[in-house]
Amino acid sequence: MAKTKVTMYISFVANIINVIGNIIGVYVLKAGVAGVAYPSLISRVFSAIIITILCFNKKLEAYYDSKDIFKFDGKMLKRILNIAIPNGVENGIFQLVKVALSSIVAMFGTYQIAANGVAQSIWSLAALIGSAMGPVFITVIGQCMGAKDVDQAKFYFSKLIKWSLAFSIVWNVLVLAMTPFILQFYNLANETKHLIIILVIIHNIANTVVFPLSGPLSQGLRATGDVKFTMIVSIASTVGGRLVLSIILALGLYLGVIGIALAMCGDWTIRAIIFYYRYKSNAWTKFEVI
Repeated sequence: MAKTKVTMYISFVANIINVIGNIIGVYVLKAGVAGVAYPSLISRVFSAIIITILCFNKKLEAYYDSKDIFKFDGKMLKRILNIAIPNGVENGIFQLVKVALSSIVAMFGTYQIAANGVAQSIWSLAALIGSAMGPVFITVIGQCMGAKDVDQAKFYFSKLIKWSLAFSIVWNVLVLAMTPFILQFYNLANETKHLIIILVIIHNIANTVVFPLSGPLSQGLRATGDVKFTMIVSIASTVGGRLVLSIILALGLYLGVIGIALAMCGDWTIRAIIFYYRYKSNAWTKFEVI
């Protein structure tokens, strides 16, 4: 509905609530981790309440109607669950693998654990383009397929892939250039900082070339209704690629957190190759959205 500014404003206010709450909880109330947890909960409840209230606005193209909330439409529910369940399973497996990888990282030395933690913060910054382009793929491709305009979907698929790659190159180079400056704010040993830079280089190279085809492109495929294929590939790649490669590289070859970073890039590469082949095969054109 072209209301992305609304969600951005809500997210902005929620983050302010979270940050101010953390400051009060940790430094004023001396509540420790509870001083961090409660503001996070409050900020999320705030977002949920505001979004729900706005969804009842009848001026919107699509809105909640209190009369329809408890109506049961079996056919529509089945269509929705056909998309929701594969996504839920995929995300659940991914989170379980993250827990397993965290336990592997905990086996390494203190400086590697510290380097991995800081590197992940910088990775999150570098991943902004991929995170932003994912919803763009879902919205644009989903609307094209919903209108049964396959030619338009093909056109925007090609265009969005090019934009994702171009924006990713510029942004990841910029983040990599900023990394030495960012590290000045951390009181870390030179050995740790050196490892962080290596991890950021590994991540940003893959995030520039590979991730646009493994992340945002997969979101576009899901928007066409091709959810089961993306789920199977993602789960197989996460377990067989990221987890198994992490064990081999990090523990078997003693590469530590560098091995885990390389395994992550390997996971993205596997997905990118398969999803790009799926996109070029036009198999996704045979599916229907809700």
